[in-house]
Parts: sequence; C-alpha cells; structure tokens
Amino acid sequence: MVGRLACCGSWSVARCITFFCLLGACIAPAARANRPSRSDLDISIGIGGGGSSGGSSPPSSEPQLCDFENERLYKAYLVIQKFKRTVTCDPMGITDSWHGTDLCGHTGKFYKGFYCERPPKIQDRTIASVDFNGYILQAPSLKGFVDQLPDLALFHANSNNFGGAVPDLSRLQYFYELDLSNNKLAPCSFPTDVLQLRNATFVDIRFNSFYGELPAGVFCSFPQVQAIFVNNNQFSGRLPDNIGDSPVNYLSLANNKFNGEIPKSISRTANTLFEVLFLNNKLSGCLPYELGLLAKATVIDAGTNQLTGPIPASFACLHKVEQLNLANNLLYGEVPDALCKLASSWSGSLKNLTLSDNYITSLGSCCWDLIKQGKLNVDHNCIPWAPNQRSHEECVSFFHRTNTAACPVNTYVPCHPKYDRAGKTGGSQGYTAAVEEDKYRTYSALKP
Repeated sequence: MVGRLACCGSWSVARCITFFCLLGACIAPAARANRPSRSDLDISIGIGGGGSSGGSSPPSSEPQLCDFENERLYKAYLVIQKFKRTVTCDPMGITDSWHGTDLCGHTGKFYKGFYCERPPKIQDRTIASVDFNGYILQAPSLKGFVDQLPDLALFHANSNNFGGAVPDLSRLQYFYELDLSNNKLAPCSFPTDVLQLRNATFVDIRFNSFYGELPAGVFCSFPQVQAIFVNNNQFSGRLPDNIGDSPVNYLSLANNKFNGEIPKSISRTANTLFEVLFLNNKLSGCLPYELGLLAKATVIDAGTNQLTGPIPASFACLHKVEQLNLANNLLYGEVPDALCKLASSWSGSLKNLTLSDNYITSLGSCCWDLIKQGKLNVDHNCIPWAPNQRSHEECVSFFHRTNTAACPVNTYVPCHPKYDRAGKTGGSQGYTAAVEEDKYRTYSALKP
C-alpha cells in the first residue's frame, strides 16, 4: 500500500486512498459477474453424477416418463416424435402442434390428428385413433409409426403423400378401421398384411397404384367388414369367385381393369349388400341373373363394361334399389316392364335407371313414362320411335356379329309381390330415398 501511495506524487494521501477505494468498488462487481456460479460449476464438472444438489439429474429439454399421464402415452410420444422427424412436407403446419406432454388435450391446440381413449379393460388413456384426412403430409413411409402404436384402433389418412409399403398392422389387437386412400404408396400387388386385420370393419385403399389380381382373402378375411373400397387403382384379372362370402355392406371395385364375369356368388350377399360399384372395368359375359337377388341393395352400378345379354326378369325384385346404372355395355332385348314399375311409389324406390349406350330394342309400357319423368335414360340404343337412338346400320351390324343365343332370356321372377290393403304391390311405403349421388357412400368414394 505504501508503494501505491508513493505513486500519487503531489496528491495528498487522502486523495490516493479515495482513488484506490473507488477503483476497487468498480473492479469487484465485474469480477463477480465473470466468476462461474456454483450451480454452473456443478453441472460442468458433474458433481455427484450431474446435478446441483443431492446428485439429482440435470434439467433436460426432452420430457421424461414422469412428465406424462402414464407410460402408454410416454411411449406414444416417442413414436410420434420419431415420425415427426421423417415428415418432409407439412403445408398446413400440422406437426407444429406435436410437442409437449398433453397428447390427450381436448382444446385442439396440441397433437392435431391424435385422439385418446381407454382400451377395453384398461384404465390408462392412450392414443386410440389417428385422423390425418386432408392434411397433405408427406413422409417416405408409415412403417415404424402406425405399427408402433399398439393401442391404435383407427388410422385415417385420406389425401396425404405417404409413400412406401403398407405397414403390418396384424399385431394391433384393437385395430378395425384403415383408410390409406389417395396417397403415394409404392406400386405393388394388394398388401396381403391387411388380410390379417380380422377385426376390420372398414378397408379403404382407393386412389393408389396397387395392381394385379384381387386376392380371394379380401372376401373371406374380414368377418365384420362393412366397407371395402379398392376403386381407382390398377387391379386386373377376374374377380374372386368367393365374392359372396363377404358380409360387406358397401363395395366399390370401380375404375380398375377387372375382366371376366361378375361372379354368381354375389347372390349370397342378398341380405347384407347395400351398395356395389362395378363401374368402369372390363367385365364381360351375360348380365347375371343373380344381381336381381340383391334384395337390400340401394345402388347397383355396372356401367361402362362389356356386359351383354338381356336384362333378367329377376331385376324386378330390386325393390330397394334407387340407382341402377347399366349404361355403356352391350345389352340388348327388352327393358322389363316390371323393372320400370320399381319407380312407382307403391312398388319400389327407383330414382334413376340409366341404360344409355347399349343395343336395347324395346321398352315395357311403363318405361315410356319414366323417360318423360327423367328417371330413365335410354339414349343411343336401338329402340324404335325413342329419341336419340343409334343408326339403323349400327344396330344391324351389332346383331349380325352378336350370338344372342349365348345369353338366353330369363323370365323367372324369384320374388313374390306383396299387396297392401288397396290391392297394390308394396313394401317400400314410407321409405325416403336420397336422390343426389354424393349422398351414397360408394359414389362418394369415387372422389379422392
């Protein structure tokens, strides 16, 4: 201190002491600010295995098991975060909500597309369904995601850009609804792993690039199935003969390349099938008598194929049918009067009968009235005195090259008409039918 005082020169000792005191007051806070805290030292050197007190774990940016409601949700969180890192395109910012520990929040703020329930006989809540419909997410694969959520019951992913193969979901014991429609799944044959979903009630793989034959297992592997949609793919070959073994209510096979006949076993679905679309394939052979046995069908569409022959008399038994489309085929003969009578309120529910672009030659007496009402379209046929028909030469050419004996006329009507108190055949009184096609489930499936 004496040396420091000597440097003051002419300054008084009091001034020197005051100067050094002020200098010390400025230096001390700065030194304390640059000195590492005890807690900083503890973390950096790992006292007690990490942590600032009592050997506890250091703070982590990732949630731990204890942060979640239960272990099931923690494991689901890990799966979701891993899948999130594979998403390459998310134009709606959906994955931004996939953070935090509130997987079951009901505000819609976190984990959009994920929904929780309690599995049967389980007290813990868990991820039970995933609904990505319309999210336009893109990821190279769904493997390691859907198949790693063990409590999942539903997965809906319509209109996304998911690639790769369909995951094997056979180990998901609660799973029953699968919708992979309108994606970019790898072109391949029918994903046979799907056939292991014994509890499936809804199978939808439309608007993809699947090809090859449809396996027979589609119609015998799902004892509880309600809807099967495989339309708008590249499937080909003959339809499985066991198509009638399925309890399906809504079946869409449209817009593929199926060929051969419609299997006669379709008659075995008489009490279960509500809507069926064979539309826009390459199906051939005689229009099957068995289609007329579908007593509960409201929609039958076999338009734009190569079906031939007359319309069987059994079609008079389609009392519930509302939409019947047989347009753009090779049909000929007469339209049964009993079929047209299904458009009357006391006999049936028929709203739209489309028979255009065939080679039909005559109409039952009731059918003429349906043309006037706009319920029957017979344009481009061979019907004398009907408007908008084919040329005489075109009709003659067709019958010259067609063996009409190959499909004999079947006049047997398998159903027995019932009569109400007024003596009119009935059975559909009080039945309100939808008119617009988009109200029918299978027709809605023709849109992505």
